[in-house]
Amino acid sequence: MKLSVLHKLKNKLILIFLIISLVANTFFVCFYFLNFKKLKTSQFEEALVVGVIDGDTIILEDGRHIRYLGIDTPELDDSWGIEATNRNKELVEGKVVELQKGDRGIDEYNRYLRYVYVDGVFVNAELIVEGFAESFIFDPLDKYSQVLVQLEQYAKLKKVGIWK
Repeated sequence: MKLSVLHKLKNKLILIFLIISLVANTFFVCFYFLNFKKLKTSQFEEALVVGVIDGDTIILEDGRHIRYLGIDTPELDDSWGIEATNRNKELVEGKVVELQKGDRGIDEYNRYLRYVYVDGVFVNAELIVEGFAESFIFDPLDKYSQVLVQLEQYAKLKKVGIWK
């Protein structure tokens, strides 16, 4: 009998912990996105997306290849790779995006590393929240590193996309 009561108490504590974590993460995400509008300054560059290579790489009208900073999506031949690419196309293909430079400018493949926004949506974060990407942090002190890690935890709690 005591074992059953302890087991129920343990389950309730786990449930309470998960609910508190979910509420805290939800508050954090909402607070972040509400304050995003305040960040819009001249640090952004506008460009037209003419192609999507995969879930985290696009081609601009001027020919530059942009790799999304702070995230990594599955490769096309991996599970969820096609879905991530298709979601990226839905978000940005044929649209004018805003690009924001992080601490790293170019990667080893000569792709420009940027945070990408479209119609007020932080694309890097959106792909993580929807479960199409995981956080991929080069520098933990970069602009949004900690935010992206928190959003990954949120997606894992929701068990969406690659976290199912």
